[in-house]
Formats: sequence, structure tokens, C-alpha cells
Amino acid sequence: MLCRATLRAVRLPVVSKPFLGVRAVSTLPSNPHIYVFEHPLDATRSLLTLLPTEPPNVQLALGATTSVPPTPDSFTENRQFHPILQSVLATHAINDPSVKQQAAAFASPGGFNLGQPNKRGGDGAGAANQQAGMGGANKGGWIHVSDQRNPPDWGRIAWPEDIFGSVEVDGDGSLIGNWQDSGTYRILTREGILGLTPYLREKLVRRLKELESGNN
Repeated sequence: MLCRATLRAVRLPVVSKPFLGVRAVSTLPSNPHIYVFEHPLDATRSLLTLLPTEPPNVQLALGATTSVPPTPDSFTENRQFHPILQSVLATHAINDPSVKQQAAAFASPGGFNLGQPNKRGGDGAGAANQQAGMGGANKGGWIHVSDQRNPPDWGRIAWPEDIFGSVEVDGDGSLIGNWQDSGTYRILTREGILGLTPYLREKLVRRLKELESGNN
């Protein structure tokens, strides 16, 4: 007598396995372009960088902080970062659309009224203490390139700690170049941390990646 075997479908338990090799990378709530890593040399601090590479390169980081979000009291700037930032600005600031727009406004007939100091006091920094002081109104002069974290009111210049540097403009509103470091810029203030335009941030990240890969 033939027996027909009864086949029974057996459902095996599904075990979820974590996807290995990928770890979520944290960024600052106030600036999603800045990554937060554990400091590879100091477990009490976090490293802030524009590169998502892990482990992070300490020499290419913005700096380190004992608290997140960082504050002026908790943050220590990486002194090696500032020269990199300035070299990128010296090369690319004159091609930034926002800087070009500022230069055109400065050289316009009403440009003489631009660049007045803020009410808090202080005249900013860089090649021209006041942007209109050496030109404007079709005469040319200097304009400041500043951080986006605390943009000044129209017709005013940024605070000294927000000014990256200055570039020269001719009477037609064309950027000549001649970049000059302000010497007063701070990566982190009470108003926030490094805030570049999309154009300049892209150029800076590209340069950092070149240095990271050893292409000096």
C-alpha cells in the first residue's frame, strides 16, 4: 500500500542582522554640514569636522569641544584649520555669487552709503575699516566677506569676529582680488559656528578631501 507523504510548509524564523560596516554619523543640530565624532586622542572631547570620514583626521578638523552643541567656552579651535580656510577664500571668494552681488552693489551710485559700522561699535576689520571708506559710488575700494551665521543689516558691515577677510573691487563692480585676511575671524561665537555660502563650502570641502587623500 502506497502512502502519500504529506508535505507541510515549515516557516523558519527570520532573524534580522544588523548591517555591518555602516554607523550613523552625527551632525550639529545648528549646522548639518558639520560632523561630530569622538575625539580619537581624547575621550572627554568631541571632534567637529566638515568631512564624514571615520576615523576623523584631527589636523583637518575645525576643532574640539567638551560639550555638544559647542559653546565659545567649550570649543578649542584647530590652529591648522584657519590657514586652509584662508587659502580657499583667497582663491575662490571672488567667484562666489554672493560676493559678486555685494561688489556690484558697492560700486553702484548708492554704494557710498554701504559699509557703515554696526551700532554695537567697532568698524570691522580687513583692508578697509569701512567698506565705503576707500571707494563705493563708482570709485572702487574693498568689500568684506563675512560668515553667514549672523548676517548684518543691509548697508552695515559684519562684526569683526564674523569677517573672513576683504577683497578689492574696481569702479565697475568687478572683483580684482588681492585677498586680505581680517585677522579677527573666529570659527565659533555665541551666534553660531562656521557658516559658509554653498559655493565656498563646496570649495573648502573639496580642498579638505584633497589634503585627506594626500594630494597637497
